[in-house]
Order: sequence, then structure tokens, then C-alpha cells
Amino acid sequence: MSYRIVVDRNKCQGIGACVGAAPDVFEIDSEGKSTVVNPEGADDETILTAAEACPLEAITLYDEEGEQIYP
Repeated sequence: MSYRIVVDRNKCQGIGACVGAAPDVFEIDSEGKSTVVNPEGADDETILTAAEACPLEAITLYDEEGEQIYP
């Protein structure tokens, strides 16, 4: 399964926990916010771990049918 990854830039504070968990998927941009650079840069389990690592729940994951998986 491939997740569609959405970062809520209003919630994101640039803590970087997602980058630490999945550095090939996320990076902190010039505005200090997380952004998805490669949605296929890690397996689904790693991407879910990265989303769960965000203390602000700024990352939402959707499955291939558009159903929200996390949070």
C-alpha cells in the first residue's frame, strides 16, 4: 500500500521528528516546516512511524482508497 501523505503546515512547528524517523520522505523547508520530498522514500511502516512521531499530529496519512489511516 502507498500512503498519500499530507502535512498540515498550520500545525507543523518544524520539530523534525518526522525527518528523524523517515529522512528520505520528509525534510524541513526554508520556512521551518516539514514537507514531503519523496512519498515513496520509505516503506509504509516507517512512514506511519514518522507520522506518529509528530507530537502535533500535523501529518495525516490516507490509503489508496482515500480513507484516513492516521491520525
